[in-house]
Amino acid sequence: MLKLQNVRKVFGKGTANEKVALDKVSFTMNPGDFITVIGGNGAGKSTTLNAIAGLFFVDDGYIEIDGNDVTKLPEYKRAKYIGRVFQDPRMGTATNMSIEENLAMALRRGKARGLHKGITREEKSKFREYLEMLDLGLENRMSTKTGLLSGGQRQAITLLMATMTKPQLLLLDEHTAALDPKTAKKVLELTEKIIAEDKLTALMVTHNMRDAIKLGNRLMMMHKGNVLIDVCEEDKKYLQVADLLKMFEKASGGQNVDNDRMLLS
Repeated sequence: MLKLQNVRKVFGKGTANEKVALDKVSFTMNPGDFITVIGGNGAGKSTTLNAIAGLFFVDDGYIEIDGNDVTKLPEYKRAKYIGRVFQDPRMGTATNMSIEENLAMALRRGKARGLHKGITREEKSKFREYLEMLDLGLENRMSTKTGLLSGGQRQAITLLMATMTKPQLLLLDEHTAALDPKTAKKVLELTEKIIAEDKLTALMVTHNMRDAIKLGNRLMMMHKGNVLIDVCEEDKKYLQVADLLKMFEKASGGQNVDNDRMLLS
């Protein structure tokens, strides 16, 4: 469903600040896979998601989504395949638009545009059903501008917007990192529920080792721009944080995880 083969990206090439962000990254996702991605700062986690989404073109290698080579496609042309939720809750919604307007915009993404009436009664009914599922009381506030909502509420709406048309690939880039623990737990529960019910293929970046182990059917750990560890579903069932740290130390040639956010997770 998703395939990356020898993907390489260097930023600042030929300058004093040259950095190899991705170094021959290769992995394949099957339909319905839910992969969690863990790694320290600068490991290449978010850069991998950005490469898949088309925020930049890679220097070498290729990327396929559902059998289509998208390596040279710009971001807007890849959008029909991808739903995405960012770390910053403000990035997923239009602040000056209401909840229902944001949902309508997501519902019509990738469809032909033309002259038609605004949000239909049928669409409003559908939006209400989606919002009721969040259990945040937002179904009674559909005309409220999203800029007036809390970060957790906005992130929950962004998750709805990213998944309501059932994308072929869902990218989650530390989408609970900016939320308080209680709200983060709620958004993660919603994430797990939506992915399972809609049978979505998802790639989720996180700094939280426990979440990475608990969620999904596969776990990848990145280090210095490459996939260092790839744990399948059977092995993941019995994995503990201590086991993951030992695996990292062995695979990296004796290095230790030095990222506080990961160690304190």
